[in-house]
Amino acid sequence: MAQSFAERVEKSPEAYRSIGEASESLGLRPHVLRYWESRFPKIVSPLKRRDGRRMFRPCDLDGLKAIQILVHERELTLKSAAKVLETHGVEAVLRGGGRLFEAAESKHNGPFGSPALDLQASVRQAFSGASPPDNGDHARSDDTGLQLTLAGLSDLKARLDQARARRVA
Repeated sequence: MAQSFAERVEKSPEAYRSIGEASESLGLRPHVLRYWESRFPKIVSPLKRRDGRRMFRPCDLDGLKAIQILVHERELTLKSAAKVLETHGVEAVLRGGGRLFEAAESKHNGPFGSPALDLQASVRQAFSGASPPDNGDHARSDDTGLQLTLAGLSDLKARLDQARARRVA
């Protein structure tokens, strides 16, 4: 079958793309692009022609690709993806950076610690063979440290289960 002129012409990287072309290049359905456009208006804001058709600029395609990476590859929620994009930007995500907890880990060193990050640190210490932080209890054995870590994990799981139950209700 012969190709049409439009199918034979290859667009430059700077050219605007229709929603069909954008969805095809990203491997997503057009309704997904429209939904993401409504959820991420600062990241994806295609130009709309007089007839209402969307024309995606290269920066819009980059934003869509960053959202796709966060949601489909890193399995973040849309809310978490928005937080990452707001904090780190599209370029950082496209370069492979822009992790959700990078900001939290840097804030962890401040005066207010995070219970989850404190627990992660204690688990790392317990499994690396490092001695636990000096809390004035010098008689603590490795088994006791692991038992305390397990108790902390169990407590954290119980709190997460309660939060999930409240969210569902």
